[in-house]
Amino acid sequence: MCCFSRPVKSVSDTSIFARLAGKGWQYLVYNMTFQASEDLAMILPIPTKKNLGEAAVKFISLENYPDFFDDMRLGFPVPVSRGKAGGFAAEGVDSALTLEVVDVGAFEASFVPTVKDFGRLDERFRLGEGTWDSIPKYKDYGFAVFKLKQDDHKVHPMAFQFASSIGWRLFFPTVHIHDGKVHRDAKFDHALYCQLRDVDYRHAREWTESTQPASLFLDMNKSGDLVQADDHCYRRLLKGTMRNVDILV
Repeated sequence: MCCFSRPVKSVSDTSIFARLAGKGWQYLVYNMTFQASEDLAMILPIPTKKNLGEAAVKFISLENYPDFFDDMRLGFPVPVSRGKAGGFAAEGVDSALTLEVVDVGAFEASFVPTVKDFGRLDERFRLGEGTWDSIPKYKDYGFAVFKLKQDDHKVHPMAFQFASSIGWRLFFPTVHIHDGKVHRDAKFDHALYCQLRDVDYRHAREWTESTQPASLFLDMNKSGDLVQADDHCYRRLLKGTMRNVDILV
């Protein structure tokens, strides 16, 4: 799922699409339904190349394609079986060096290159001190941050590409942090989608293939370079309580 900077009443119907973009980059599209009583940020930890700094992420607007995942589901008309998923101190941060804020459709978005750079964000859009201590692997991650309004119950998909530090593996940010804590298990309501060009198919045995190439159920003009038109898509459903981890393919 994701991490939220403030309490949320509910989060459901999470959909994520991933595809390798070549030269070590990955595309990611993220969507969910949520309810919150105040403005907050959704934070997606992602494995980025540190040497690129803030240039490791490029945001993409899907404001003109709010039904991206509705169309994606059309590629899977037959029901599929449910799959199974298997603090760092903010030292030395100059708060005057604020992070760039980018307008991405209906969102304001920022990329936080390291944990210590959260000090450059508005306090409302950070997690509590010590939160990242419970997930040591995120010490070397970057963070895509999307600012959400309290009445944005259903928003258009959030999309970006990032310079990945994990080679030819697809990364899905699915760890839940909704109350400032990371629990061993979490309740999932996810549909993961991907395209597998340049990915080792042995890592996708629990995925179901679309019945047609992507161009026959997605709008290629609206999706841009996010999707390979002639390739099939793959889906994996994560439903119920399971280990609270990120997914790799």
